[in-house]
Amino acid sequence: MTVDQTFTTRPELKGTYGMVSSTHWLASASGMAVLERGGNAFDAVVAAGFVLQVVEPQQNGAGGDLPVLFARGDDKRPRVLCGQGVAPAGATLGHFGALGLDLVPGSGLLAAAVPGAVPAWLTLLRDHGTMELADVLAYAIGYARDGYPVTPALAAAIADVAPLFREHWTTSAEVYLPSGAAPEAGSVFRNPVLAATYQRLVEAGSASASRDARIDAALAAWSQGFVAEAVDAFARTAWRDSSGEEHAGVITGADMAAWQPSYEEPVGLEFAGHTVFKTAAWGQGPVLLQQLALLRRQERDLVPGTAEFAHRVVEGAKLAFADREAWYGDAADVPLATLLSAEYNDARRALIGETASLELRPGAPDGRAARMAVRPGWVPVPRDASTGEPVAVGERAERGTERGLAGRGDTVHVDVVDRWGNMVAAMPSGGWMQSSPVIPSLGFCLGTRLQMTWLQDGLPSTLTPGRRPRTTLSPTLVLRGDEPVLALGSPGGDQQDQWQLLFLLNHLLGGMDLQASIDAPTFHSSHFPESFYPRPAYPGRLVAEARLGEAVLAGLRGRGHEVVVSGDWSLGRMCVVGRDPERGLLRGAANPRGMMGYAVGR
Repeated sequence: MTVDQTFTTRPELKGTYGMVSSTHWLASASGMAVLERGGNAFDAVVAAGFVLQVVEPQQNGAGGDLPVLFARGDDKRPRVLCGQGVAPAGATLGHFGALGLDLVPGSGLLAAAVPGAVPAWLTLLRDHGTMELADVLAYAIGYARDGYPVTPALAAAIADVAPLFREHWTTSAEVYLPSGAAPEAGSVFRNPVLAATYQRLVEAGSASASRDARIDAALAAWSQGFVAEAVDAFARTAWRDSSGEEHAGVITGADMAAWQPSYEEPVGLEFAGHTVFKTAAWGQGPVLLQQLALLRRQERDLVPGTAEFAHRVVEGAKLAFADREAWYGDAADVPLATLLSAEYNDARRALIGETASLELRPGAPDGRAARMAVRPGWVPVPRDASTGEPVAVGERAERGTERGLAGRGDTVHVDVVDRWGNMVAAMPSGGWMQSSPVIPSLGFCLGTRLQMTWLQDGLPSTLTPGRRPRTTLSPTLVLRGDEPVLALGSPGGDQQDQWQLLFLLNHLLGGMDLQASIDAPTFHSSHFPESFYPRPAYPGRLVAEARLGEAVLAGLRGRGHEVVVSGDWSLGRMCVVGRDPERGLLRGAANPRGMMGYAVGR
C-alpha cells in the first residue's frame, strides 16, 4: 500500500554525517554543533537536552523526568535508560488521606517525584559520550546566562500563569515576570540563576583527575550536594497547589541520594518487517505495541486518510488504553507478555465493530479480572449550547485543568543519529514552570509526575514510595533485522503513542517518507481517563485535524464517534531521525506544527 505524498512542508533531510531532530531549533542546532566538533550522538543529545530545559521551560525543566531509548553503533542492541524518578519515602496513601485528598494534585510540591532528568543526562554522557561536561553544558549555560528569543508559545504560557505567580508563587514571578509582566514574543529572556546551577555542576568536578570522575562529581553535587540540600529545604514550605490549598512537599534530600538512573531491557514487537521497541509497562510505552498488535493481519486494508482507517485505529486505541488503565504500573506485576501475545490480541480485535464503542473495556490477560480506579474521572462531552455540536477544542483546551492552579505543561523530544551508527531517542518532560514554584537558589522548579498515580490501594499505578509513577513519556526505537533504523517520538501526554502510531503506519505501511509521515493529517482518541489531574475522560471523543477532510469526518460521525475538529495544523510534535544502513544514508524530519521543531543535519 502506498499513499500520495506530493505535498510536504519541508524536505526529508538526507546526509551521511549526522542528524538531530528536536522540538526547538536552538536545541537541534546545539546538538548539531556538538556533532560538528567531533562529538557522538550521546554528547549531542545531552547538549540538546539541557538546552531544551532552558528554551522550553513551559514543557520541561531540570526538575523533571527522562526516559531514553538508544542503540550504540558498535553493538546495535536497543537499551533503555530510565530517568523517571520514584515516589519519595513520605509519599504514602496515609499522608495524602490525612490531608483529605482523593487525587494527587496536578501542581505544587506534593506531586514531586525524585527529579531524574539531570542524573539521567549525566549518566548517559558519562557512560556513552566522549566529551567533557563543561563543553556539553556550555550551550545551555550560554542561553540561560545570555538569553534566548521567547517563542509565542512560551510568551502565552507565561501570561497564562502570571496571576498565579504574582499572587501565590512569588519565587516564580521573580524569574518569569522580571519587569512585573510576562515577556513578549521575540524578546530576549534570561535565567541567570539556572545558568549558575549548571556552572556549579561543572565546577563540582574541576579538581577530579578523569572525565568520568568529573561527571560523577556533578552527579554527587546534584543528588547529595547543593541541589539536594536546596530541594530539601524548599520542600518544607507550603505553597498553593491545584487542590486550592497550600501544602508542603514530602520529597527530601535523602530521597534524592537514595535513587539513581537505571539501565533496562526494552520491550519489542514485530510489525511490518520491523521491530518496534519501547520502555516496559512502568510507563505507557507498550500501549503503542498493543495498538500495533491489534492492527496486525489488517495491514493491506489500512489506507491512511480514510474513515475506515481512522475508525479502526481509534477503536484499537480504546482497547489498548483500557488495558493501560487496568494493568500498567510499577506497583504490580504487569502481564505484559500476554498483553502483547497474538492469541490475546486476536480475541481483543474481535471486539472492534462497525460503530464507535462508548465503553472502557480492559481485557482479562491470563484470566485475571481487571481492577480499575473507583474514580476514572469521566465527564460528558462538551457541546455548543446553540448547535448541540461537540465543542471544538485544541490539545490543551480539552485537558479540563483549573486555570491558574493546575499548571499543566507538556513535553519535549530529541533524536540524534551519528556517522558511527549511534542512535538515541529521548523524551524529557516534567519540571515545567507551571508545575511548582521556582526554587530561588536553583532557578528551576520540581515536577509533578506523581499526579499520574492513584490514591486507591491495590492498583498497578497506586502511589507507592520507591516506585515509579506510570509516566506518559514514551520514546521509540525501531530496528529492521539487527539494524537500528528509526529513533522517534512526539510530546503530547496521553496522545504520544497515538500520534507515534500514525507516523509509523504512514511510514511503514503507507510508504511515505519521514517528513510526509509527520505532515499527514492527525487525529487521536480522548475516550479513556487522562493521566493528568483532574483525570477526566471523554467517552467516544475523536479529535481530528480539519485537514482530514469533511467526507472522512462525516464518515466517522456516521460510525458514532463524537468528532471534535481541531485546527488544520494543531496535533502532534513529532521528531524523527533514521538510518539506511544499506545505502549509508542518514535521514531526519521534524514537525512543522507550532513552528518550533526542526531537524538539522548533513
